[in-house]
Amino acid sequence: MEGEENSGPPSSGVFADWSLAFWTLCSVILPVVITLWCSFQRSRRQVLRRDIFRKSKHDWHYTDLFGQPTYCCVCAQHILQGAFCNCCGLCVHEGCLKKADRHFLCKEIMMRSNGEVHTSMAHRWIRGNVPLCSHCVVCKQQCGTQPKLCDYRCVWCQHTVHDECMQNSLKSEKCRFGEFRNLIIPPYYLSTINQMRKDKRIDYGKLASSYCKHWTPIIILANTRSGNNMGETLLGEFKILLNPVQVFDLSKISPAKALQLCTLLPYNSARVLVCGGDGTVGWVLDAIDEMKIKGQERYIPQVAILPLGTGNDLSNTLAWGAGYAGEVPVEQILRNVMEADGIKLDRWKVQVTNKGYYNLRKLKVFTMNNYFSIGPDALMALNFHAHREKTPSLFSSRIINKAVYFFYGTKDCLVQECKDLNKKVELELDGERIDLPNLEGIIVLNIGYWGGGCRLWEGMGDEPYPLARYDDGLLEVAGVYGSFHCAQIQVKLANPVRLGQAHTVRLILKNSKMPMQVDGEPWAQGPCTVTITHKTHALMLYHSGEQTDDDASSMSEQEHTREQTDEDI
Repeated sequence: MEGEENSGPPSSGVFADWSLAFWTLCSVILPVVITLWCSFQRSRRQVLRRDIFRKSKHDWHYTDLFGQPTYCCVCAQHILQGAFCNCCGLCVHEGCLKKADRHFLCKEIMMRSNGEVHTSMAHRWIRGNVPLCSHCVVCKQQCGTQPKLCDYRCVWCQHTVHDECMQNSLKSEKCRFGEFRNLIIPPYYLSTINQMRKDKRIDYGKLASSYCKHWTPIIILANTRSGNNMGETLLGEFKILLNPVQVFDLSKISPAKALQLCTLLPYNSARVLVCGGDGTVGWVLDAIDEMKIKGQERYIPQVAILPLGTGNDLSNTLAWGAGYAGEVPVEQILRNVMEADGIKLDRWKVQVTNKGYYNLRKLKVFTMNNYFSIGPDALMALNFHAHREKTPSLFSSRIINKAVYFFYGTKDCLVQECKDLNKKVELELDGERIDLPNLEGIIVLNIGYWGGGCRLWEGMGDEPYPLARYDDGLLEVAGVYGSFHCAQIQVKLANPVRLGQAHTVRLILKNSKMPMQVDGEPWAQGPCTVTITHKTHALMLYHSGEQTDDDASSMSEQEHTREQTDEDI
């Protein structure tokens, strides 16, 4: 009896140990299982969502959090996350995606004509989620003030109207495309063009005159990889305001293909807004030169710039700003393009001939819009590009990019890799040999700005030198003593070494390897001869709305020079 009594506690102790081990194991495994199950369900939903997005006619994008109070256009429930269409602005809950595809049509880029010629179209109303501070076109009171799905917005003219103000006459009323009618390509225009091409008629001018006076349709070319990566957001905002066929992502389609849309428009009517850095602008201007080679001169567009890059010197010169970070609404950008003045920009041919036997010489040809340089600034650009190619994800911010440039500039102040440049090169301006002082760099300028916002040729502005112009067929050639001298010029504490102005520049690199750059594209160059000659003009748009003091003085000087030229003629 005593043995049986003593055998009880050990078995209960073993049971307690197993129970503790079991619940400990459950507490460890259960969260892992739940996490894996949730991850599986999330990935499954993502696959289903991508499949719907791929098959849909809407340009759906998913967001984890809407930026303003949003209601599902299908079930009318308040939603924090869901999908929205970048073209028509439709917002839906994830579970309502398929219903939205069945019941709501997206913006039509081209009307179905059935052989008929259309010159107008009705409004396309979508209910709910109207823009903040919008007003009813009927009663002029604010729309979207109630906490529910309410009021209507036309996807073309962006007019809004209250539920109670919506009348049958409004539903059938012709849409006049609102404030930006002069920039929008109407869907019925493209359908009529399609019919005319089938009939082998190409008189687009008469067709356009019947639609709208002073029609200057715009084409948006956005580089989503430029500078601060704002291109993706801008694409959606422009698609809302314009015909989606006018908006192109340059990471998916080349400028040459996108610009073929100009051939469907009246002669000399199109305008192009390039959203990107100076490199993207040069890419687009090269594509426009290809249009000239193809015999499409009559369709050449005028080019405006929305600066998304790091330097943006060409944008600064044409008064479009030093950089865009979303501070100006997209609507204002389109107004600026409508009000901009047309100007001509000199473009230059940079020919680099490597030294060697006559039949073994290698020839490199570049097109220059901004500047050519040899020396410390080219070395900074070369180091920057080398590191950006290795880790591109780290260079997604304009501030970080400029900080990296500053680091390499400081390093060169100590190392001085480009010293004694005057012993390594010979410089000729219009065939005349120039005696060089003890320099580290030579910069050949076509525009007023250089190095991310510095007016290099003017320097401190205390000496009576003619201002640099972008349309006079002349290049300004300046020298710098080193990276520290460049920094002094940037903050207007020093003047550059002004070597002269010329129509043709020839530079001979004798027997060493030096960094060079054309418009921010750097490379290391051995012994060679660099020849810069005038190539052509580009049709650009100058934003005359907002100017700095430097810009105003530069423009007044240029206008005075033009007036003097006219008087002489």
